[in-house]
Amino acid sequence: MNGEEIFGRFPEFIREFIYAQGWEALRDVQVAAAESIFGSNNNLLLTSSTASGKTEAAFFPILSLLCEDPPESVGVLYIAPLKSLINDQFGRIEALLDESGIPVTHWHGDVAGSHKKKLLERPRGILQITPESLESMLINRSNDIPRLFGDLRFVVIDEIHTLTGSDRGNQILCQLSRIGRVLGRHPRRVGLSATVGDPEKAAAWLSAGSGRATDIPTFAQGALRWRLGLEHFYVQNTREEQAADPKDAPSPSPAPTVYDAGYTFMYDCVQGKRSLVFSNSREETEYLCATFRQIAKLRGDPDNFLIHHGNLSAALREEAELRMKDDEGEPFVTCATVTMELGIDIGRLERVLQNQSPNSVTSFLQRLGRSGRRGQPPEMMMVFREEDPLPNTPLPHLMPWELLKAIAIIELYRSERFIEPPVLRRQPFSLLFHQTLSVLAASGELTVRRLAERVLALPPFADVTKEDYKVLILSMLNNDFLEMTEEKTVIVGLAGERLLKSFKFYAVFKDSEDYTVRAGSDEIGTITTPPPVGDRFALAGRVWEVEELDIQRKLIYVQPVEGKMEVSWPGDYGEVHTRIAERMRQVLREDTVYPYLKPNAQKRLDVARHVARNTGLTEHSLIHLGGYSYCLFPWLGTRSFRTVRRLIQSRSGQFGITGVEYEGCYFIAFKMSKGSDFELMQSLADEARAGIDPERLVSSGEVPLFEKYDDYIPADLLRHSFAVDKLNAGEAGRRILEIWEEY
Repeated sequence: MNGEEIFGRFPEFIREFIYAQGWEALRDVQVAAAESIFGSNNNLLLTSSTASGKTEAAFFPILSLLCEDPPESVGVLYIAPLKSLINDQFGRIEALLDESGIPVTHWHGDVAGSHKKKLLERPRGILQITPESLESMLINRSNDIPRLFGDLRFVVIDEIHTLTGSDRGNQILCQLSRIGRVLGRHPRRVGLSATVGDPEKAAAWLSAGSGRATDIPTFAQGALRWRLGLEHFYVQNTREEQAADPKDAPSPSPAPTVYDAGYTFMYDCVQGKRSLVFSNSREETEYLCATFRQIAKLRGDPDNFLIHHGNLSAALREEAELRMKDDEGEPFVTCATVTMELGIDIGRLERVLQNQSPNSVTSFLQRLGRSGRRGQPPEMMMVFREEDPLPNTPLPHLMPWELLKAIAIIELYRSERFIEPPVLRRQPFSLLFHQTLSVLAASGELTVRRLAERVLALPPFADVTKEDYKVLILSMLNNDFLEMTEEKTVIVGLAGERLLKSFKFYAVFKDSEDYTVRAGSDEIGTITTPPPVGDRFALAGRVWEVEELDIQRKLIYVQPVEGKMEVSWPGDYGEVHTRIAERMRQVLREDTVYPYLKPNAQKRLDVARHVARNTGLTEHSLIHLGGYSYCLFPWLGTRSFRTVRRLIQSRSGQFGITGVEYEGCYFIAFKMSKGSDFELMQSLADEARAGIDPERLVSSGEVPLFEKYDDYIPADLLRHSFAVDKLNAGEAGRRILEIWEEY
């Protein structure tokens, strides 16, 4: 089908929508999606750049088919990882469907019950839902599933790059398989993302259990159009050469001396511009927003700073989203975490600022793509703050790791269009525990054999053995999560019922016992640990003083006060791929001048290259630091790095290894009082040639807790899961043999 034929098949309301957008022709992604959806019964993986029209590309032909043959139930199930994304897409799809007669319902924890009731009374149209709300529906409304989804035609999964390989993504696969089992068929699936590193692997994940092939259309990629800058500052450094480049930021107004040049530069980059400022953690986001506000107050500038992260109340997050979409209002600056990384339409954004480096190419592209919409190239400034090294600073701490990582990420995409492939989990025991309870709660009671058949048939558990599942079932019976009846069937036990009663059960990602923070009648957000009355803490970019604690109801009443404070949340901020680590080494080895480096960043890179070459870091991976001190630079991603670190620690007795220190996946520093570095590497190489057994690297007394329900999993299963899914023995072994060749 050509573009004209496709356009002619669209119903009138879609054609009118296209005219209203001023589109003179359908985009390539829209033609490709329509060809697949109209011309086959396959699933579809649609990968195209940010703001390329993927949502419309998927929905135009889907809605056309629904108009031609209206379904007798919900026709389209749209699943998204964030409430904010659902809210945003709800508005866009509702506008598209204004004249169609096809209703769209959004369903998550913040949606009023009256809206949900309408759908339950008359299921039809499009249902937009989070995985957690869908889980609740499968458990609590299991009898309604045939009526709600009996004529379901399509499942659209948005931002699938955030889901593949995670427990949350695998939860969706379980849900779709369970719905398909009830219906006796599997609706077509459509996956959407701007950043998929290995489309074939992502397509296999999308199709798992559906019995359908997946189409993966490709599109010609145009030349990169970026406005990109990287600048570096030493913390509290006042040297003249560290002044900000006047071409990149306005001449700074008098700024308080308590702020270093890095914070001042960031402030000047975004002040007065419609901007989005990313940090890699909630604590960094809070601190940076509070810093900007204090600078604004001392300069006499307006407080036009907003904040957006997962611990804020829905009202505050939605306020930030609405203000950013208002192109006619004053320019607001929003400090955010990953919550603003996904495909929410935030209008005409002038600049993205990144505090330190993103952890992945995927994250870099997603964040960069937040700007530059509506015909303008995306624009991002990355700013790096680093403590000025002292004369006796050891080698590993002389490297600007964050700056090197950012350059590596940019160059990998510039030169190779590399994006991290999905890493699929093989032993997801936490999710297995969760789905066992969920399936049983929805079914009422089952024999052990029937329960095993239903659960192990779900796609994420294809590699789980019957023997391991038996161990889990026995543990759940012994701990009252399951109960055996006199009829030799199993039901949910008392401990399982307690879990199921909490709304937090529906989520498979790790959460905490949060306390709700209120200022008067306004809900501000949540924190994990309640401070005592009179103490202060930071949240929503402001500082609050505790007035009253209600421990039983988990409420904290506060009043606002001036100033800023450090804030801390526990969390894991992502893994680094081996290709990034390898490219970091290449950056140190080469003399390439990168056009996006600003003066300070270029000087810092020049110093790092000089130090690396003079110390042998560019040619050797194991460096003798003097005395008994050594440092290994393996240039590996997170999982392989973790494997090598454990291999070294496993030789502590043989080589007298003590004081192991590491940072990220950059280096492993240690002291060695027995033997030589040659003997150590020979020992590691021997094991690598024989084949590293990852199970050996997990001690018998270790209980590795990573996922939400790991506390309830037998320790032997946890150790096995860690060895399989958190280590990479193959890649680590290959790298060790490469290092051995250096000797």
